[in-house]
Amino acid sequence: MKKFKQNEEISLIENVIVDNMEIASGVYLLGVERPFNFVPGQVVGLTCTKTIPPRMYSICSGKDEKLLQILYNIKPQGLLTTQLARLKAGDKIYLSPPSGSFYPKPQNSWWIASGTGIAPFISQLLSGKVENITLVHGSRTLQGFYFEKLLENTQGIHYIRCCSGEVHPRVYEGRLTHYLKEDKELPVDEIFFLCGSPEMVVDTRELLIKRGIKFSNIGSEIYF
Repeated sequence: MKKFKQNEEISLIENVIVDNMEIASGVYLLGVERPFNFVPGQVVGLTCTKTIPPRMYSICSGKDEKLLQILYNIKPQGLLTTQLARLKAGDKIYLSPPSGSFYPKPQNSWWIASGTGIAPFISQLLSGKVENITLVHGSRTLQGFYFEKLLENTQGIHYIRCCSGEVHPRVYEGRLTHYLKEDKELPVDEIFFLCGSPEMVVDTRELLIKRGIKFSNIGSEIYF
C-alpha cells in the first residue's frame, strides 16, 4: 500500500473512535462512524494526529454497515500503530477519503491473504452474496485467523487456513505458498486476488504464473 510523504497534501476527515478492540495479540479492529461511501477493497489513510503522516489501510467492513472498520497490527518500531493501540472510544482519529482499485470479485475467484491482508476480503464478504470463492489465509499462529467463525459459516466460500507455526487437525501445516504448490487443481481460468506482505504477494504471483495462471488474471494489493 502507498506510504504518504511527509509534505504531501492530504485531505483528512476528523472522526471519533467508537471502538478499538484487540482481537488477537497485537492485532486491533478499530471502528468509527462511517463518514463516506466506499467500494469493498478500497483503502483509507489513517492517523491519530495531523503531525504523523497517515498510513493506508484496507477497509474491513461492509459497504452498508454503520461502522467503518480498520484491521491493523502493532509494528514495534512503528510510530503510528503503537499510538493507535492506545486510543479508546471517544478519542479523535483522522481519515482520508477512500481510494484504490483492488476490487476482489465476489464470484468464481480465489482470494489469497496473509495476516491482516484478509481485510479487503472481509469487506467484500460483508457487502453482499459471494459464490464459488476459495479463500486461502496464511498465518504464523492459530490466533491469526481472526474471522474464522464468520468464514466457516458463510455459504459460497471454501475456507482454507495455512499455519506455519502451530498445528491443528483442521488447518494446513505450512505456508500458504506450500499449499498452493501442492494443490493439483488450480483453475487456470479463474481470477486470483492477493493481499499481504510484499514477499507473499511476489512469491505467490510467481508460483501462480508457473502453475499456468495468466498474469492478467492476478490482482494484488501489498501492505507494508
